[in-house]
Amino acid sequence: MSSKKNITALRQKKAIVEKGGGDKAIEKQIAMGKMPARVRILALLDEGSFNEFDLFVQHEERNFGMASKELPGDGVITGTGTINGAPVCIYAQDFTVMGGSLGLKHARKITKIMDHALKMKIPCIGINDSGGARIQEGIGALAGYGEIFYRNTIASGVIPQLSVILGPCAGGAVYSPALTDFVFVVENISKMFITGPNVIETVLGEKISQEDLGGARVHAEITGNAHFYATTEMACFQQIKTLLSLIPHNNDQKAVPVPPKDPKFRRKIENIIPADPRQPYDVRHVIFALTDESKFFEVHELWAANIVIGFGRMDGNTVGFVANQPMYLAGVLDCDASDKAARFIRFCDAFNIPIVTLEDMPGYLPGVDQEHAGVIRHGAKMLYAYSEASVPKMTIILRKAYGGGYIAMNSRHLGADFVYAWPGAEIAVMGPEGAANIIFRKEIMEAEDEEAVRQQKVKEYVEKFANPFVAASKGYIDAVIEPAETRGLLIHALSVSKNKDDHRPKKKHGIPPF
Repeated sequence: MSSKKNITALRQKKAIVEKGGGDKAIEKQIAMGKMPARVRILALLDEGSFNEFDLFVQHEERNFGMASKELPGDGVITGTGTINGAPVCIYAQDFTVMGGSLGLKHARKITKIMDHALKMKIPCIGINDSGGARIQEGIGALAGYGEIFYRNTIASGVIPQLSVILGPCAGGAVYSPALTDFVFVVENISKMFITGPNVIETVLGEKISQEDLGGARVHAEITGNAHFYATTEMACFQQIKTLLSLIPHNNDQKAVPVPPKDPKFRRKIENIIPADPRQPYDVRHVIFALTDESKFFEVHELWAANIVIGFGRMDGNTVGFVANQPMYLAGVLDCDASDKAARFIRFCDAFNIPIVTLEDMPGYLPGVDQEHAGVIRHGAKMLYAYSEASVPKMTIILRKAYGGGYIAMNSRHLGADFVYAWPGAEIAVMGPEGAANIIFRKEIMEAEDEEAVRQQKVKEYVEKFANPFVAASKGYIDAVIEPAETRGLLIHALSVSKNKDDHRPKKKHGIPPF
């Protein structure tokens, strides 16, 4: 056979396999509002950059009528490409091929590209759209899942791992996304659950839809399993591109800097926080006043809204922000907020991203529900994450810093490198009113005008204890600053600490309060 015939035969074979489950299956996929797997990859990657691996891999199962079944690509597409010009590894499950079900060869294709990503030290992106384990392959499918989970764990903290849920992701399959760094979901398309609606109805007698059980909004807003929520697949792909432009490609690098730009936010930073300490405000406005072009890429926007996390740039360099949100529950820390912040802090630390903390909170959320939910254990995760982090750590105390929350929000006592406070900051064991009621209880109760004496004692407590100058006098904060100085001082701190070297005791690993 001539070389020309060989090339023609190759092209014909490729064309057949690249059609996945065929035209009818692809039409059905599109009718469900979903892009075909190959189209997804090409839409996400830079044009012309996709290089496919293992196109002709086939399953080896011979039971249950599988011997005669050819599954193009064994239901998953894998390969390398570039996003924003930088290399990535990627795989996309193909729902048009036997529902994207995972068999051993399907899994081995995924683990091969994961191994390649780790060896090349580049990000790995997984697009999940699968009916679950291929029942016909039995334990082989389970083995495949286990091998994926193992690699997720080994690669953790070495390369960024992104999971994109663009269809069903059920049963054991959900644990791979849960082990990765960021999970993306799309409205009306993404479904994640361990136990499906049919099983729940059979066992518990409860009827529930897939969307209500584990739809995109559920995981973005209630469970916290999803970090980013989008209304369309293309909007989701843009989120991925933005994220990858802000983070390093492995743990040996820093995020690629860009030319610095001034903030565009026109409101003066000193006018953002109300004079009344009980009045809320949106802490994101403070972030907008600090970041280049006033851009902020928020993570977990819909979940645990009492704390805000995300990425921005200062002087062209990526910074991770952790900020209490007074607009929601007064910015208190609770179980979910602690988990949200702790995981983000650990990501930033693993990938050499400095952390800026903006503090304004009255402490941990009180109540029986929180205590029974384990707020002690969850709150300790934050203490652990900040203490463990060796990247540059900067804190600005904007307004309230009370009790254990003061310690938890990257205080000097947990190893913060720079701590500044605005002039109106209140730093104390508890709020002035509560403290005055306890300390001066006898004097207040014996007074003719209890309210007048109470207000006098509250004022006295603020002047003597609940102000930044007491903490400054003890060296717990480095300086009391004007709000307008904040961006300049943070940029200076980032410059000073760019070669930070923080030595820790030799150990295999710590034991965080999981």
